[in-house]
Amino acid sequence: MAFVGISFDEEAHALDRMVSQRDIPWPQLWDGKAAQGELPRLYAVSGTPVLYLIDPLGRIATRLDSAAKLEERLSALVAGHPVEDFSGPRDRWQRPAEVMTALGAGSGSVVADIGSGDGYFSFHLARRVGPTGKVYAADLDEKALAKLRGQAESLGLKNIQTVTNKADDPALPEGALDAVLIVNAYHEFTAYDAMLQGIYRALRPGGLLGILEWHADAGQPRKNYEERHELPGEILIEDAVRNGLRMHSFQSDFAKPPEEGKLYYFAIFRKPAP
Repeated sequence: MAFVGISFDEEAHALDRMVSQRDIPWPQLWDGKAAQGELPRLYAVSGTPVLYLIDPLGRIATRLDSAAKLEERLSALVAGHPVEDFSGPRDRWQRPAEVMTALGAGSGSVVADIGSGDGYFSFHLARRVGPTGKVYAADLDEKALAKLRGQAESLGLKNIQTVTNKADDPALPEGALDAVLIVNAYHEFTAYDAMLQGIYRALRPGGLLGILEWHADAGQPRKNYEERHELPGEILIEDAVRNGLRMHSFQSDFAKPPEEGKLYYFAIFRKPAP
């Protein structure tokens, strides 16, 4: 691994002073042309600081505007899979990195995204688990899965397998999964006990089920929550425990989309070890 600096200083003595003051050990490239130099123009640099990570094949793996997340993204690159990019508007409130870390998803993990839809979490999971891991993207909508497959192919993500599940069966391999994620979809389950039983069978002992759902106050018929696309945490916990899972953690105010007035909660359940 090597570090190389590219200086925007117009005067050599200014660069020398900065290197001396900060005790910078890596080489600095300098031509006195500042932003008009060949390398700044080649890399579309309009200001500093900006950092690029170059992978072993010479490709740009990620671009950073500060060093704050350098260690995290460098670790992902060294692990042998694409560096995750969490710079999108949805990433800032949905917090996919924290979701995946809470579920223990890492290089080589086998995970499922139930209700995968457009594949937002499926693609993040695929990059997190890397080429030695696997992501089952499960949904009732075959058209959505076909679109997801096409996008996965265009992104070169070969570790995603789409699954057309049923309302009462997640259609996942038994005892194979380290974690299952359900985002903003559990409230739509009609055969929720059957689905939870299928997820229980698919999880390895100690495996985790994470569910992100809209918060709602308890006290209404369940059908009302389905129509409003929300679900009280109390109902979810009762469902999960009734079907053999154990409460692992619960965060009532995990996320709040900027255009919405209500919160997502994040509940994690564990399959007990024998």
